[in-house]
Amino acid sequence: MKDHIFTGFGFGPIQSGLFVNEAYKSGNFARIVIAEIDPRLVEAVRANKGCYYINVAKSDGIETFNIQGIEIYNPCDEKDRRQIIEAVSQSTEICTSLPSVNFYDSGTNSVASLIAEGLEKSSAKATIVYTAENNNHAAEILEEKVKAKLSAPLKHPVQYLNTVIGKMSQTVADADEIAAKKLKPVAAGINRAFLVEAFNKILVTRCDIKGFTPGIRVFIEKQDLLAFEEAKLYGHNAIHALMAYLAAEKGYKKMAEIAGDKEILAVARNAFLNESGGALVKKYGHLNDELFTPAGYKAFAEDLLVRMTNPYLDDTVERAARDPKRKLAPNDRIFGTMSLALDYGIEPVNMAKGAAAAVRYLARQEGKSTDNIIAILNELWQNQLFTHRTKIIELLKKTAS
Repeated sequence: MKDHIFTGFGFGPIQSGLFVNEAYKSGNFARIVIAEIDPRLVEAVRANKGCYYINVAKSDGIETFNIQGIEIYNPCDEKDRRQIIEAVSQSTEICTSLPSVNFYDSGTNSVASLIAEGLEKSSAKATIVYTAENNNHAAEILEEKVKAKLSAPLKHPVQYLNTVIGKMSQTVADADEIAAKKLKPVAAGINRAFLVEAFNKILVTRCDIKGFTPGIRVFIEKQDLLAFEEAKLYGHNAIHALMAYLAAEKGYKKMAEIAGDKEILAVARNAFLNESGGALVKKYGHLNDELFTPAGYKAFAEDLLVRMTNPYLDDTVERAARDPKRKLAPNDRIFGTMSLALDYGIEPVNMAKGAAAAVRYLARQEGKSTDNIIAILNELWQNQLFTHRTKIIELLKKTAS
């Protein structure tokens, strides 16, 4: 029975290839509505009568799927804006999938404003709101922004859910690249294709609205996502970055090339299992969750090492290595993982190799010499003090010597 209605904000590969895809496949939704500010994308999907394509990278090739019957509106158009608010007022499930949480309250027709206005008129018995932005507190941030826009307390229960999305994806926007990869564009008339991996074990905060059953039923609910968010940042994200920076030093262009490099794979596997995994299993073993056991974390790591080098996902080293300044922040994936390992008495010698390669990558980007990575790092950190800084510097000196 189609007794659910879905509204999504943002229409990139995660929204289209995960949330809308799962809502469509479930058969539980009477309407699937998208709010998207790119007029070309909106017009292309509309011209295709609400149908679009996604390309799914599997282990043995790419499979294309056609999603049909969605409604798509541009909130910058007043008539469309009213349609979005009407859809939100009926929605049992909403999903924000935006570049960052900074977009929640951005612009006149902000996402928070549209959600607030729709929820105030809601006819739904209950609503859950998935937040798919890469932020550990996205749900709390969005809830605060929406509540600030409300004129009165809501009359029906609404729960904002955090997510841990380990599904790798990309938007391919070059016509020649789309043709070379044999991808199907989103819709006729737009040189853009969504490519996502087949992996689908998505974690979400457990819904605690009494009597409410989500229409999307494939997600894995967890009472507290913090441990799993750390596994993604200090496991998946950290090792992905480590591999990219080591691959860049060897002149590789594609992440798939790493599959044939025993040296990089050995460093990545040791960092993943012994440093990231060693620390996380010690920290969260008390949860009695399979992931935080030696066997469970090993399965998680080995699966990801294969997925991150999947030739059909066709990830580039440049994309995986982008934004090195952010990734080299003291609490981000590289040095955050090193600090975590040191907290639990583990010397992260393999992560240090990736860190040194990352600093050299940044130096090359900025046209600087790579001879003194410690000086570059000190400049980047601007003398910030944090736990294990001295030990991390020592490890990098050993690695660079």
